[in-house]
Amino acid sequence: MTTVTIHRKWHTTAEVAEMLGFGLSKTKALVLAGEIRSVKVGRNRRILPAWVDEYVNRCAADSEGWAA
Repeated sequence: MTTVTIHRKWHTTAEVAEMLGFGLSKTKALVLAGEIRSVKVGRNRRILPAWVDEYVNRCAADSEGWAA
């Protein structure tokens, strides 16, 4: 018997908030402002892992530019 592992493709806003160490309201504000890309699926927002990485990388790049 072959075991198939399904990896999550989407994150909820709450999961992203936890990953980033932000509050849920701050994360929702970032999503609504377009700072963190998302897609609406039904009544909920979903965020690809790559989009979380984009946000983090952009913040890091902005931080490096600030320090220069």
